Amino acid sequence: MPQVAITIAEGRTPAQLRNLMHEVHAAVLRTTDTRPEYIRVVVHEVPRTHWATGDVTLLEMNVANEEQS
Repeated sequence: MPQVAITIAEGRTPAQLRNLMHEVHAAVLRTTDTRPEYIRVVVHEVPRTHWATGDVTLLEMNVANEEQS
């Protein structure tokens, strides 16, 4: 029973997240010998204030990029 966990920064639309789950499900189905109803796809959305790279949050990166534009 495959289970795929995806961690992604928040900010996508419900339609984008649904498409992501659909595409991942399709890839797992295509590449493994399992039944569709056994595939689990879980998306964990993380607030941009709770995700940092190089001690800078994603929100801080977004603000800095907007200021440069």
